Amino acid sequence: MYKIFIKRSLDFSISLILLILISPVFLSLIVFLAIANRGKPFFVQKRPGKNEKIFSIVKFKTMNDRKDADGSLLPDKDRLTRVGAFVRKTSLDEIPQLINVLKGEMSLIGPRPLIIEYLPVYNNTQKKRHNVRPGITGWAQVNGRNSITWKKKFEYDVWYVENLSFLLDVKILGMTLKKVLKKEDVNLSEDLTSEYFNGNN
Repeated sequence: MYKIFIKRSLDFSISLILLILISPVFLSLIVFLAIANRGKPFFVQKRPGKNEKIFSIVKFKTMNDRKDADGSLLPDKDRLTRVGAFVRKTSLDEIPQLINVLKGEMSLIGPRPLIIEYLPVYNNTQKKRHNVRPGITGWAQVNGRNSITWKKKFEYDVWYVENLSFLLDVKILGMTLKKVLKKEDVNLSEDLTSEYFNGNN
């Protein structure tokens, strides 16, 4: 009952309330990031959702589009703006995904939606992460986030899918709030992005 009906109702209601409550912050970030990124406050990218259905995830854009002399984008660490670093460190870049939740493309809690390029290299067990809607936060995020291996992340994702419940979601939400407030497990190293998954790592 919870997985089929109640979870989606709670996702919609909580996301709508949150968007209304934080609308001043939301609008302020749009302005600051638009200035920092030359009119581009949002980062939009295609991601696989439930049953591998493709949707457009929306996040705040934390890096500009500066390029080198050859026209290639500069490394992430050189494109991260000052306001972008703050937004990423405080996890505020995730706020626009509440719109994805309202639309039914995502859930507040579930496996993080990864890039489309990974779809062909998942094994049958790893593919189970797409049996539910992807989430803004999830079991893997509160158990290491960027500090754990891909193998461990997928183990956590599949475990969540197989053990999804109201109490588990409440636990993950509480752990997420704690980590955000303490600024734990936030990757601001020179790479800034996770190691590319090739099916073996």
